Amino acid sequence: MSTAAPPMAELHAPPGWRAVDCLSDLHLEPGKPATLERLLAHLHATSADAVFLLGDLFEVWVGDDALDEPGSFEADCAERLRAAAALRPTYCMHGNRDFLLGEGFARRTGIALLADPTVLQLGDRRWLLTHGDALCLDDVDYQRFRAQARDPAWQARLLARPLAERRATGRAAREHSESRKQGGTAVYADVDAQAVQDWLHAARADALVHGHTHLPGDHRLPSGAMRHVLTDWDLGATPPRAGVLRLHAGGGCERLAPAG
Repeated sequence: MSTAAPPMAELHAPPGWRAVDCLSDLHLEPGKPATLERLLAHLHATSADAVFLLGDLFEVWVGDDALDEPGSFEADCAERLRAAAALRPTYCMHGNRDFLLGEGFARRTGIALLADPTVLQLGDRRWLLTHGDALCLDDVDYQRFRAQARDPAWQARLLARPLAERRATGRAAREHSESRKQGGTAVYADVDAQAVQDWLHAARADALVHGHTHLPGDHRLPSGAMRHVLTDWDLGATPPRAGVLRLHAGGGCERLAPAG
């Protein structure tokens, strides 16, 4: 498959921003309340000037109309996220699980939707931000699905189906994912090395930040650029998993435990 870089959005941080937090793969769902509570604690307590949620905020998102269902998990999350997002600019990028997040979610939460990929200009440094799934070229079946799932006409047909039907499909997808994890057959493809280099070159950036692979780490590339992989969150796991990558306007970054 082609490693050519896609169109890239750009976001220039205001001069007053000194640090921003990057998180991904929280996979929020009703059965894992501790993860939501830890996220909200961080969003309220962090000293960062902005927060970037780089995909898979939710385990599954069946459409923004779920927000209008009284007492729904989605409606409760939106209300609580809105209170946290009012404290500082907060951005959310689509992941492979919540690609149906739309403007309704953005309006209800005050969280701005962020294009994937986006180049963040923070101080004198350019950081390339992406969820990471588009870089996993070896997962050919998924790349075919991704091309279909990001097509507006396909999404419109899906969203035209009854909400209850979409919820049932989402539950089936979650159950399938959990059975693969418990059976030890879940495999997370890693990013393609050449695609990473091509994207960084197109972005005129020397650092990539992404999630998706559930393989957190910091990697120096042959070019000297850095690839920073975010951790997934699961506060119900043993041991619990959660982490933040803080980018500084001075050019560096550091890994932190969530605040609060």
